[in-house]
Amino acid sequence: MELEEKAEELLETIWICTEEGTEDSLAVVGLREEEKEATEQLLKVDYIMATDGHLRLTKRGRPVARNVVRRHRLAERLLTDVLGTSDMLLHEKACKFEHLLDRGLDESICSLLGHPKICPHSKPIPPGGCCQQERAPAPKLVSPLSRLSPRQKGKVAYIYATESSQLQKLMAMGILPGASISLIRGFPSYVFQIGQTQFAVDKEIAKAIYVRLVEPETISETQEELPHGRGRGCRLRRFGRWWSKRS
Repeated sequence: MELEEKAEELLETIWICTEEGTEDSLAVVGLREEEKEATEQLLKVDYIMATDGHLRLTKRGRPVARNVVRRHRLAERLLTDVLGTSDMLLHEKACKFEHLLDRGLDESICSLLGHPKICPHSKPIPPGGCCQQERAPAPKLVSPLSRLSPRQKGKVAYIYATESSQLQKLMAMGILPGASISLIRGFPSYVFQIGQTQFAVDKEIAKAIYVRLVEPETISETQEELPHGRGRGCRLRRFGRWWSKRS
């Protein structure tokens, strides 16, 4: 039986109250009318029980409630890390988005985010089956350029720039969704390559470029030397200034 959104939200509330809080039940007093209707649905499917004016999770309902909490917090993580949603809208949007994750997308999102342990509010994200299969921390499939290791490659997934001027600079570099990109080095500045051109940027700019990672490949010695100006046709651009050096 597919639960209505209000029923899932009530399960989430009871879970947080009883599994993460100091209470062993949720008082019926104070529930809104729509929550009372949700209560009836949950009682019918034996996900909760009502005794002495309090609601508790049943053995059958506990894993369902746990999964609702997991999906909500994964949604918050996705909205924060990938979509840059503001904190004011985060809970509201996550409540709507979590219901989409019930279609088998939760494990895909979890893997995409590298099996995160906590939500943006530092609350634990209950692990799923995909987390239990990963004995070692899984690499993110999409990651800011600032978090890549030298030699890692991928394709630009999207740009998250808070200012239009920053976005225009990045687009002028040819940093567009789908463009192949590789990190050459990450210190003292982030040097990366798109096509035959290399750019040096600071951390703030590197954090704005999100990369869909591919299997790491070895960069040739010629490519490794390019940041130092060695190699034919190397161009290193640093915010409007060009360094070009030929052997």
